[in-house]
Amino acid sequence: MAHMGGVAGQAQAAARGAARDAAPWVEKLARMGYAARGIVYVIVGIIAAQAAMGQRGVADQRGVFGEILQRPGGKFMLGLLAMGLVGFSVWRFVEAGLDPERDGAGKRALFALSGIVHVGLALSAARMALGSPSGGGGDGSASWTGKALDAPGGRFLVAAAALGIAGYGVMQLVKAYKSKMDKRLDLSPLNPDARRWAVRASRAGLAARGVVFVVIGFFLLQAGLQENASQTRGLGGALDALHDTSYGPWLLGLVALGLVGYGVTQLLKARYRRITPA
Repeated sequence: MAHMGGVAGQAQAAARGAARDAAPWVEKLARMGYAARGIVYVIVGIIAAQAAMGQRGVADQRGVFGEILQRPGGKFMLGLLAMGLVGFSVWRFVEAGLDPERDGAGKRALFALSGIVHVGLALSAARMALGSPSGGGGDGSASWTGKALDAPGGRFLVAAAALGIAGYGVMQLVKAYKSKMDKRLDLSPLNPDARRWAVRASRAGLAARGVVFVVIGFFLLQAGLQENASQTRGLGGALDALHDTSYGPWLLGLVALGLVGYGVTQLLKARYRRITPA
């Protein structure tokens, strides 16, 4: 046992040494990733705002890729976006594997999951940039839910995941209420008015994401209880559900503004976040 612990310690030390050597590149990738994320959320928010005004339907992240692809130079821009999303996934895996910022086990698990999700988004963007019309699309969330439901005790696994997602949404709402900006986001170069607007954008973004995650969790819980994967909804489906409520256009409009705010916060992180890869 002592020998195994020594080997594990040596492996971790070697990994940290490699991370220190690669730190400048990891930081650049992380900043590219935050920028890519920010762009995606701003566009999702704009599309949702247009949907709230009755001008079009909503779109999720993959829908945004299609929007970009239709613009002049779309393939090139989408390729850059895919690279940024790869950069963000690399940063998330560094955070999960090495815990350079001492976030703890719970956040490390979320970072690992986020890394996997962003690898999927990057692959989807890259496939579309290379000419695949679907980008490997399909309703991925429903597909994964179906596989989970087919496993032993699947409905309980799905229900547990749903409660976890909804709980995360509630945490985002609490953070929005408490106005907890990322403590590693250094906004001192901005003037006081810009800092105040940055805090407002952060709060709006956290609130919007909180609402979306609660809605996603609700539908996933329904999928688990009814053992029906088609009940599952991702980001686009959650926005659609908000639009279909009694005060749909107003509610979707507020969430849309929040998503734009969240995107702006990610862009600020790309520029001003303190990033310590090792």
